[in-house]
Amino acid sequence: MAENPAYVVAIIGGAVSGSEAANKLADRGIVVIIFDMKSRPYGKIEDGLPIWHEKLRQKYIDRIDNNLSHPNVHFIPNTKIGTDIDFIDLVKNWGFSAILLANGAWKDRPLALKNVDQYIGKGLVYQNSLVSQFNRHYVQSKLEKINYPDGSIVIGGGLASLDVVKILMLQSVHRELMKRDIDIDILTLERESIKTVLSNNGLSLKELGLKGCTLFYRKRKEDMPLAPLPADTSAEKREATYRTRKKILTNFQEKFLFKIKSCHVPTDIIVKNDRLIGLKFKKTRVKNGNCEIIDNSEYSYYAPLVVSSIGSIPEPINGISMSGELYAIKDPESGQLQNNEKIFALGNVVTGKGNIRTSLTHGKQVSDHVMDYYLAWKEDDYKELLKRGAMDAKLKTDLVLKILENKKLLPVKKIKEIIRKANKHKKRMGGSGPVM
Repeated sequence: MAENPAYVVAIIGGAVSGSEAANKLADRGIVVIIFDMKSRPYGKIEDGLPIWHEKLRQKYIDRIDNNLSHPNVHFIPNTKIGTDIDFIDLVKNWGFSAILLANGAWKDRPLALKNVDQYIGKGLVYQNSLVSQFNRHYVQSKLEKINYPDGSIVIGGGLASLDVVKILMLQSVHRELMKRDIDIDILTLERESIKTVLSNNGLSLKELGLKGCTLFYRKRKEDMPLAPLPADTSAEKREATYRTRKKILTNFQEKFLFKIKSCHVPTDIIVKNDRLIGLKFKKTRVKNGNCEIIDNSEYSYYAPLVVSSIGSIPEPINGISMSGELYAIKDPESGQLQNNEKIFALGNVVTGKGNIRTSLTHGKQVSDHVMDYYLAWKEDDYKELLKRGAMDAKLKTDLVLKILENKKLLPVKKIKEIIRKANKHKKRMGGSGPVM
């Protein structure tokens, strides 16, 4: 633990990007207090990944645990900013050197069709709810209690929507196999692939009486963000990425036997007896990277269930300005907010993506910016302080003051006040152990 902490930084959310930032800050002697809305810090790593991602989940849980084990990092659970602590109060009255928003994107991006949300639970479900329900029922050995109907449609694109497609296909095929006394665990079905398992049993989707689900995507298959476009945007590199994306999608489709309708956008809802029974679509074409709707191409597509998987967005918090569906960021590279220079956002809050590696990288990037350019607490400064480790407390404090003459140094009284408030709140919310 930093013996003479010069800075105390709050981080909202302790999962991938938050824990990565916390560890980097803590390594430079900065005291970090993490507020997380759950009792555990793992965020969507724990709640948002389908159950078959067990190795990936454990890999990042271990990484988060390691990051948060740093003695300068303190975790306060069960604290939702905006509910359990007022965000404006946190900014104005707690006295933190900086506040980092790593609270993730927990809210599904709304499907932009008039009145469609009236039919949530009545023919419409959003991705986060579906994945959470599927995981919960699997863990409780109650998969038979859920019944995603055959012939469902998914609106989306990208890796998250492919996970949704897998859930729908695995659950429906698993159900039909069990009816035929073919006892196979759903994780085995996922690992071996639907195609292989059916082939080994002399079956097909048609023989199971299944149509399979259909994924609708607004652009071309090669535009689906299954592999990132490189920084080098030369035509050659771009075409190579397009080929990779199409190959990923083709392999995925062959293994799990779903259908794809690319270059389609939903335009309206179809309702009967107060239930969503399908959507109207128009065809599109991609021109210079833009998606153009083709006139007079609208048609109706009927389905027993519509799953919207078009991304997640951060929940609005009173005191944080919004720019559309995301927080109003002055500069995505630094994560700095438009309305307050001491507040920085990182991970999904900024990127709008659920990609774990992207969140991790952005967490590192923002924490480096906060230390080097906002707090101006350079690595050389901290190394100089460590070199003088044998100094008595007064001399070390004098050195800190000298190093930080023109920087945002917190007075000792303010640091003690922050720690006192954090301890009081942690005790109230059920956290164990004191902050410092």
